Amino acid sequence: MTAINPLLVSILIFAGVAVLSWAVTARTGSSAWLDRLWSILPIVYGWVFAAAAGLADPRLNLLAILATAWGVRLTFNYARKGGYKRGAEDYRWGTVRNRLNRTQWFFFHALFISVYQQALLLLLVLPAWTAYEHRTPLGWSDWLFAAVFLVLLMGEGTADGQQWRFQQRKKAAVAAGQPLADGFISTGLFRLSRHPNLFCEIMMWWVFYVLGAIAVGEPFSWTILGTVLLTAQSIGSTVMAESISGAKYPGYAAYRARTSRLLPWPPRA
Repeated sequence: MTAINPLLVSILIFAGVAVLSWAVTARTGSSAWLDRLWSILPIVYGWVFAAAAGLADPRLNLLAILATAWGVRLTFNYARKGGYKRGAEDYRWGTVRNRLNRTQWFFFHALFISVYQQALLLLLVLPAWTAYEHRTPLGWSDWLFAAVFLVLLMGEGTADGQQWRFQQRKKAAVAAGQPLADGFISTGLFRLSRHPNLFCEIMMWWVFYVLGAIAVGEPFSWTILGTVLLTAQSIGSTVMAESISGAKYPGYAAYRARTSRLLPWPPRA
């Protein structure tokens, strides 16, 4: 029996989801479908590679488990914020839509949202392809990096929890007619970084890449592309988010001046 090529299967899944995402978004006018799939597809890809090895390769199983842990946590947080409710959409998509004309939005939606973003999700998991092609046993360094991944996962969960609780307090204060002095969170992990959850997110995928690279024994592989693109995109997204926050909240400029953007660091005086 011919072995299943997990890369080909993953590419076919990517192509089908990209077309479906474009069609559904074009019909509904909402870009939420990308966000709803964001935390799920890496789990699918991870287990495609693990299953192609008959679930018998420890490294591929470990990568699939880590991708699943990442996805479950992110899915929970997205659901908690109402992301799966009808009509829900990330405010940033609306901001971009309002800045573009109809033709520009059509191409942005088709090429960036439906194709590029879906391709990025697949690229992020491709260190599993490296591990699939180079079957090597797990060593102490693998377990060390897996532990770092879990610490980062807990860090992101902590930051998201702090942000969630702040938003709930903010809503309650506004409803009571007593809005908070600052409309943004600057305590907890957010005292050390303006985007601690995003820092953990980026670093988790760097760890994921390293776990694949260890299988080859070389620090650099073409599968680093997904992690590099995610890092660049994430940093870029902070520019838009902070421009919106800066326009809404007078105190945000001072917070930005004293607090590190990504890397957790003691605030400047």
